[in-house]
Amino acid sequence: MKRVQRAATGWAAAAAWAAAGAVLALLACAAADAITSLPALGWIATATYLIVSNALLIAGLLRRGASRFGQANIVTSLRSSVVGAITGLVVASAFAAVPVPLLVALIVPALALDAVDGWVARRTGSASELGARFDMEVDAFLLLVLSAYVAGSMGLWVLAIGAMRYLFVLVGWAVPWMRRQLPYRYWRKVVTAVAGIALALAVSGLLPGVDVVLVGVALLLLLESFGRDVLWLIGRAELRPRVSGAGERGWSRREG
Repeated sequence: MKRVQRAATGWAAAAAWAAAGAVLALLACAAADAITSLPALGWIATATYLIVSNALLIAGLLRRGASRFGQANIVTSLRSSVVGAITGLVVASAFAAVPVPLLVALIVPALALDAVDGWVARRTGSASELGARFDMEVDAFLLLVLSAYVAGSMGLWVLAIGAMRYLFVLVGWAVPWMRRQLPYRYWRKVVTAVAGIALALAVSGLLPGVDVVLVGVALLLLLESFGRDVLWLIGRAELRPRVSGAGERGWSRREG
């Protein structure tokens, strides 16, 4: 019973902070007068992302019997809500023009907060495996959404940036040894940050021509990072896998 009560406290906090983040994202859209012009599919995409992502987070909290949400998870939850707003704008852009300044204004804090949650986790001692996984999945989905938007102007090859993580997971479902927990490497966070910045610049349109080069470099860095992990896994394919989730790339702790 006590475990259930502790878990309920944790998921209630998760739901509350997710709602707070959603309200902030809506206020940002309202300030830019984007609400009345955003197609319905944009709102559906935002709502779907928020519902699914927070349901998975709450399920993780319940499964682990977490008694508190943690300060770092609060930051990640707020960032995830911003990613939900970005998702809605990107989906809406396929059907109508969306304000690029608003999109960039949401992308910048979404990227910046990726460093903040790791710092908060270290300073407050609130690092956890679930928090690191939550952080990683928000990163991955943001790259997927941004690459989908940029692919509209640069070409379908950009989608490889966002799809790479999910392809890794799919292969892991089919090949057991691909699910082995990888050793921690800070380089993965660096590559993710570079990819996010490159895509943000491409969205802004501030550096025409140069942004194509930057996005290409980001793709190469991701290929190197994933390729190194795959080679590490191949070298240990005969060993019994120790896994912590399908396709998880060994991010068992949170770093800036």
